[in-house]
Amino acid sequence: MAEELFIEMECAQFTKTGQAACGDDVRFLTVEKENRYIAALSDGLGSGVKAHVLSNMTTTMALRFLQSNLPTLESVEIIMDSLPVCEVRKISYATFSLFDFALGGRAKILEMGNPGYIHLRGTEEVKPASEHKVVSAHWPDRGVRECEAELKAGDRIILCSDGVTQAGMGERSDYKLGWRRSGVLKYARERISADPEISARDLSAAIAAESVSITYGICRDDVTCLVIFLRQPRVMRILSGPPFRPENDAEFARQANLGEDHVVVCGGTTANILERELGVSVKISLADMRSAGALPPVGKMTGVGLATEGILTLGRVLSALEEGRPIDREPRAAREILSRMMRHDRIEFVIGTKVNECHQDPNIPQDLELRRSVVRRMASVLEKDYRKIVKLNFY
Repeated sequence: MAEELFIEMECAQFTKTGQAACGDDVRFLTVEKENRYIAALSDGLGSGVKAHVLSNMTTTMALRFLQSNLPTLESVEIIMDSLPVCEVRKISYATFSLFDFALGGRAKILEMGNPGYIHLRGTEEVKPASEHKVVSAHWPDRGVRECEAELKAGDRIILCSDGVTQAGMGERSDYKLGWRRSGVLKYARERISADPEISARDLSAAIAAESVSITYGICRDDVTCLVIFLRQPRVMRILSGPPFRPENDAEFARQANLGEDHVVVCGGTTANILERELGVSVKISLADMRSAGALPPVGKMTGVGLATEGILTLGRVLSALEEGRPIDREPRAAREILSRMMRHDRIEFVIGTKVNECHQDPNIPQDLELRRSVVRRMASVLEKDYRKIVKLNFY
């Protein structure tokens, strides 16, 4: 059962108004051999570049120590010893929240200075399975809360910086003490009640945006919300290119059986194979053509999914992923594929290996690569930078 589960870890951030760099930092690490997932959130004291550098240093050290299974006390002391202390307030220049979980086991959560984490099972809050305070002899005034949590399918963990919980403090009469952890908990419950399957990506974005709305759209502090969601993986399948052997066309077409929200067909020849084998057709409306932008229009195959042009569209998706370009600025075909990729956890490419003769035309731009090369690069960046599970099937 544990092997079928997926950990979605996503965060949303807003930089303090007027600052060039966010003083909070979030980092993720997946240790595949151990089925282990690690996340670190740090809030640098103050804001701006100095806070950013120190929070970045904290998350980098924390991930390394967690991965190497260094004892908690030793890890904490090294981090605290490495951070400077504010001469005025006599406190560390960064706080942190750390999450460490191996599928099938308990999650370990370490916190110093940040708001207490929230563990939700549906809309019900779950208390820690165990909890104690780790106090360093070097730093007796700065204890670390160490908790263990029993995670089950459907559970969510919410971590945030104090820019979220303190939103509105000293600015609004109805938020004299800020939004507080209780406000975050209430809002998260409301969002989950409205959409029980809401993704970590959407929930973290909603919480961060709500905290900013409390201060009328002006960030008085850096805002970061990190959500971890344990669930069954959401699978997306991309079919592109005709199979090398025509006798495999029927089996190839049957791979488009996940439902319209989970399948994308890339390429005219690929769409023709599915039309012939499944008895469906591609429909493109006038509105689809008008909204196409720089790429050929997006079509729909009833009962199958989206249909787009092939190698040009895949190439555009690849460059957007590698460069981290905003999804909403891409042409519609690329935007539709990217949006689906972000909503799914496991992305399966079903790739035909027959060479398309038109791609050998010397008049085609030199940066137009063969389909297999584009897909392999896309798989690499999805796994490394977007924490997706990717599977390649060649026909």
